[in-house]
Amino acid sequence: MVRSAALAGLVLSAMLHAQAPIKIDYACPAEELDAFGLSCSSEDPCPVFLDLTAVGSSGTRLFLTGNLHTQAATLAGLLLASEDDGKTWTEPLKRVRASALEQIQFIDLTTGWVSGERIESLPRDAFLLLTTDGGKSWHERAIFDEPRFGSISQFWFASKSEGELVVDHDDHGGTRHEVFESKTGGESWEAKQSTMEPVKLQGKIPETAWRLRADAASQTFRVERRAASNWEPVASFVIHVADCTGS
Repeated sequence: MVRSAALAGLVLSAMLHAQAPIKIDYACPAEELDAFGLSCSSEDPCPVFLDLTAVGSSGTRLFLTGNLHTQAATLAGLLLASEDDGKTWTEPLKRVRASALEQIQFIDLTTGWVSGERIESLPRDAFLLLTTDGGKSWHERAIFDEPRFGSISQFWFASKSEGELVVDHDDHGGTRHEVFESKTGGESWEAKQSTMEPVKLQGKIPETAWRLRADAASQTFRVERRAASNWEPVASFVIHVADCTGS
């Protein structure tokens, strides 16, 4: 079983043996369930699910982004990391409450970014996580100075300092795309364009030797590595991780 990291870098006690699925730990803290307005009982438990959204790598390090959620609420965004080809995993970042972590990009072996947003009925308060030490530690930078609805649909850094991102939000039934640029490696952002027309950033993330997919038959997310003519399984994660009873 994978145990939640109370501190960044805590090694998760999960080993992959013969592709045995890894189960993320969620302890169902009563104060957290109450904060989300969840009413859970042994007669009517609240199932908790893992959703993995992206896989990325930096040298020998492998990263997964995602979140834990119930049917009614997104509980926390989480970042998983492995330095041994998926055999063991750590959480190098404390789970981000009421948030989802999504896209990953590394520009080199040390500098990378992860996109995310708060989830409170609608996505809001988009942010990036930044690392300059190959993913050992991360810090958060908000895109906006004030609370705003919307989520990051795309981002791309052409260098350690220069990048662009697109925030999408609903605008009277349509989708408005706001383009922002950074010349500070994602530490700060300035508005560049606002349009109702679809936007495609010019940067293209190179093909990777890794992929992430949901497997309906086993009810797991599978991490796979490209081989000569196929994809080899590296790790798998159980989707249904807990049933909270409120006790």
